[in-house]
Amino acid sequence: MDRETFQSCSSISKISRKSYEQFFSSHFVDYIVKRDFSYSKFFKNYLLPNHPCVFSTKFTEDWSCRKHWVTEEGKPNFQRLLQDYGDALVPVANCNVKEYNANPKQIMPFKDYVAYWKEYIQNGHSSNKGCLYLKDWHMDREFPEHNVYSTPMFATSDWLNEYWDAIEVDDYRFVYMGPEGSWTPFHVDVFCSYSWSANVCGRKKWLLYPPGQEEYLRDCHGKLAYDITAPILQDKRKYPHYEEVCKPLEIIQEAGEVIFVPSGWHHQVYNLEDTISINHNWLNGCNLDIMWQFLQGELSAVQNEIGEWKNTMDNWHQHCQVIMKSCSGIDYREFYTFLKIITENRLTFLNSCAGSSSSSRLSEALAALGPYHAAFDLQRVAHVLECLLSNEDFKRLDPDSLSSQPENLLQQIKEALGSVLMQHIMLQF
Repeated sequence: MDRETFQSCSSISKISRKSYEQFFSSHFVDYIVKRDFSYSKFFKNYLLPNHPCVFSTKFTEDWSCRKHWVTEEGKPNFQRLLQDYGDALVPVANCNVKEYNANPKQIMPFKDYVAYWKEYIQNGHSSNKGCLYLKDWHMDREFPEHNVYSTPMFATSDWLNEYWDAIEVDDYRFVYMGPEGSWTPFHVDVFCSYSWSANVCGRKKWLLYPPGQEEYLRDCHGKLAYDITAPILQDKRKYPHYEEVCKPLEIIQEAGEVIFVPSGWHHQVYNLEDTISINHNWLNGCNLDIMWQFLQGELSAVQNEIGEWKNTMDNWHQHCQVIMKSCSGIDYREFYTFLKIITENRLTFLNSCAGSSSSSRLSEALAALGPYHAAFDLQRVAHVLECLLSNEDFKRLDPDSLSSQPENLLQQIKEALGSVLMQHIMLQF
């Protein structure tokens, strides 16, 4: 981040996002061609306003997977994939079966999935086993030495994977492989995060709705639609608000292109050909407030669901947090730990005044983004920490269960920001 960008957003306490009305009638998104497109432009034009865009094939042309995983005809190179990953165990979903608004998954050897895929193609893209889709495979975590791709510069500020790498539990870096006709039902990404998705080969069709439009796609019981193209949505008795929804933003993503899906944009995705893609979910200071709003909504939904037992159940508020974590993958305590780790990494970086002494993935990312970005990150954490400290449900957490006191962390941030802002002022004279 350059000094001008930091200066323009350093006084922001609450990010103001303009209306998404431009996407209600337009079927066009910005297409970024040149690789020298600056991060600051992406930050100001897409991250902060939360708008989608597509990056050209130039952003993936040097990835080894685009050379080795793809045949000269542009199809999946099954021979090379089997050579590298044949014995790996992979998660596979059945697109023809619906369970709780999702597709059930099974774990199978990669070589068995490829055998199925070949047979599926030979049978005219059909099988009595259904349409099977390899998805959410943590290939990068299982085979880190392969280095088949690199995270695009615009997605370098990735707090979600930074945190899960730190606690060594999980990550949100995935490989998807599926035949023509495989698809993903209507959903929003984990924690209302951003996502980027790059087609190694094949083509996808994306149907996207701006935040808020998904409310018109709920049935009479408040349940979100599973398939937004299904004729049943036109039944006013079951989907009373369907006529009010805008048309989806439709994007055809070609091989090699990268799509940026903003925070909170619900979407449904189809593979128009035999397709391999790489997908990351990510969060940072630009959408941290959206994540916090999402978490408050998740807890509120749990509290409403079991509200009748509030006065009779011991530790009712604690039980709500447990249920929230089982449903959403995180509770308020872990959210605070998440903020703490992000903060500590940036404080360490700013104190070092460099970040180039280590060759870790994180230190390289922080060094590339620079000290102004680290300061922006701390500003965003400070804003959400202040919200946490005034939140009644957070106040109910046992202080001893927290890894450190939030008030102390907030004070550290303010002291660090004071130092950075003083240096910023001095540079102006």
